Amino acid sequence: MAPGDSSGLKPWVGRAERDDRIIIGAFIASGLMQFALLPLIPALVASHPALLEFIRGSTASIINMGARARVGETSIVLAVFLGIPSLMMFDWAFWWAGRRWGDQVFVWMTGGPGPRTDKRLARLHHLGLINTSRFAAQRATFPDGGVWATAMPLFHVGGSAGSHYGTLSSRGTFVLQPSFDAGDMLRIVEEEKVQHLHGVPTMVIRMLEHPDRPRRDLRSLRTIMSGGSLVPEWLVRRAREELGCRFTINYGQTELNGVVCQTSPDDPVARQTTSIGQPSQCAELKIADPATGAVRPLGEPGEIWVRGYQVMHGYYNLPEDADTAMAEDGWLRTGDIAAMDAEGYLRITGRLKDCIIRGGENIYPREIEDVLHEHPAVHEVNVVGAPDPQWGEVVAAVIRLRPGMAPPDAAELYQYCRARLAGYKAPVRWYYVDAFPTTTSGKIQKFALRQLIADGQLQPQPFAKPERERAAG
Repeated sequence: MAPGDSSGLKPWVGRAERDDRIIIGAFIASGLMQFALLPLIPALVASHPALLEFIRGSTASIINMGARARVGETSIVLAVFLGIPSLMMFDWAFWWAGRRWGDQVFVWMTGGPGPRTDKRLARLHHLGLINTSRFAAQRATFPDGGVWATAMPLFHVGGSAGSHYGTLSSRGTFVLQPSFDAGDMLRIVEEEKVQHLHGVPTMVIRMLEHPDRPRRDLRSLRTIMSGGSLVPEWLVRRAREELGCRFTINYGQTELNGVVCQTSPDDPVARQTTSIGQPSQCAELKIADPATGAVRPLGEPGEIWVRGYQVMHGYYNLPEDADTAMAEDGWLRTGDIAAMDAEGYLRITGRLKDCIIRGGENIYPREIEDVLHEHPAVHEVNVVGAPDPQWGEVVAAVIRLRPGMAPPDAAELYQYCRARLAGYKAPVRWYYVDAFPTTTSGKIQKFALRQLIADGQLQPQPFAKPERERAAG
């Protein structure tokens, strides 16, 4: 492909299902050419106008590689990068190609921060992608020349940019499993002597629970990097005890070119499980009043706003005055609610779009989920709002039980929460599931749970609030 005009955009749409090496190569090639790469989720093309608009308006080459290789055969890809002590060594290549660090390199699909649920295309750039990935690898203590494995999909900024650029920046070996399979990932860790594993909590749980785990030699594994959803304390402790490795938990968004907050593997378990760590190196971040942008006092919740090298160039084909993610003076509104302590650690308390409004009271699910995760029968839990004719919404808890545990009575769970939370925050509808609906990258879809409840496809457990509490509301 020839470079496009420096004043224009030459998008290149890639779909790789059998040979992800094509796309890994394309990631690097697009960095040196005057075109932008869109990592594509094929199933979403027909249903999302933004994707169709992007493709129709591009001089696009479509790569359709057909069916995936079967897991267990040639399911992993090794990309070994040698002799590159820092990505800054690519300066000569950038000069040769006529590129600048601020140039756009990817157009990435995202659900977008705040209350939106529609897919938009974030315009990402070299400066953000390279630095966020390198700083995240450094805080995770990924060793020079180490081995990094992931099953995060290449259309996800954490899998494609965060993982493979993080590996490249440390002259490491990148091991990609095209589709997650817990047993096969255990094999990969053993055979490839993986030191760093990147996956969402659901993936780590499935690996811990897999029957092959006790017979696999996993002693090479040093660190697990996770995030994207709640990481419970028991999961961090189990990984440390049963896998003999440390944890690093990260927080970020596509619009921020990846990670913006992260815990250190040296942080104590309490820090790992009650915070998302401290801001990344050179990041400019504040906890703001969502309405005014004023900085909130330490310990008090507000919206996470970020400004600087990590922020995207905006959304593709979206006018600046229509982009509600961007506030004045270059701040990006993440849509996540958090509080910062005196040492700079952030604790997520909720998400604006997940806020449950019960009779005018704003309730954020994270606090309730943290309490229920401590119950001995609860393996995973997600709290959502359920429609109610009197209150507008009420608090509902959807639970996956620990293996072999009998379902607790709903009244017992209610009293457990009531003893630890304000009364109006205790769930009054209780559901049990065998599995949660997830995205292709393994994140739990709360909107899908809300829809299942609203449609009556999930049936609540029998429960009635105590008479004295019903009178009080």
